[in-house]
Amino acid sequence: MEAKVIRIEEPDFGCEGRPEGAPVMDKVILRKTGSTEEFTMKEDDAYLYELGIWEGDVVEVSEDKTKILRKVGE
Repeated sequence: MEAKVIRIEEPDFGCEGRPEGAPVMDKVILRKTGSTEEFTMKEDDAYLYELGIWEGDVVEVSEDKTKILRKVGE
């Protein structure tokens, strides 16, 4: 399924900081292509950078809406 990245929210760990060894998981808000349906998922921040995914990009998402598979058009 294809979806547009509407917003990427990075977590705020406050004064405690990020737990040792824990990956930074971003909240990603997406809109299904050709629809007004929006959904939210968590994705590893480093993985998003690795794929070059930014707000406004179109991505392919697993059918169960738990994983971004790739950036569309690349």
